[in-house]
Amino acid sequence: LLKVLSHIDSILQSPRAPPSIFRPSKGPVQNYIKENGQGCGFEHLPLTIEMWADQLVALKDLHRSLRKLSLELLPWNTKDPQDNRESIRVEDLQLIVDAILEELEHKEKNSQTQSLQTLSAIVSHFQKLFDVNSVNGVYPRMNEVYTKLGEMTNAMRNLHELLELDSSAPPTVVVDTVGKLCDIINKNVTEQVQQLLGTQDIHSIINKLEEHECFFPPFQALIQDLLCLLEISNVDDILPAVQNLK
Repeated sequence: LLKVLSHIDSILQSPRAPPSIFRPSKGPVQNYIKENGQGCGFEHLPLTIEMWADQLVALKDLHRSLRKLSLELLPWNTKDPQDNRESIRVEDLQLIVDAILEELEHKEKNSQTQSLQTLSAIVSHFQKLFDVNSVNGVYPRMNEVYTKLGEMTNAMRNLHELLELDSSAPPTVVVDTVGKLCDIINKNVTEQVQQLLGTQDIHSIINKLEEHECFFPPFQALIQDLLCLLEISNVDDILPAVQNLK
């Protein structure tokens, strides 16, 4: 037993052991077991072995967590030769971590490539939509589109306010409202023309216009002759000038 303990103690003191594992005993316990005048410090072995046992259990828990993570990131990689093993080594965990890291790096490279392809497709689509012949013309056309969009937005906002529409009303509602307003205005104009001409039907309006075309040219010629004869330039001066001739 002493030989086994000495062997374990030498392992704990080896350069490969973590620095925090081997702690030489102090005080009276240091002389608890001595052989050939040399202290072995075996009293710390139970605590160290107990800690190792806890670490081995934690290693299995860590392996289980890494496997779950691996199945989430690498669902196609369901084979794990370590599933049925009693002991789990650090190398096993390192293999899982390396596989996950490799997959993440691969996805990152693919995402960067896909991003470049997506950006190129967006630029090409913009060129087709707005008739841009070269990539250099994309930025000026973007500025132009942005300016036009701002003008249209302001115009639509003003129309919403003038027509007393809700700000959330779509453009189709604005157009329909403007159309109805134009119909009302045109109807009122037609009624005013009918009242002015003293008629309510289109044929009477046509007759009135024909009469006006027949009457107005001779009347205009007569007025012009009177202006020349009386040597005046204003129509309002014709009547006073004729009265003075009496």
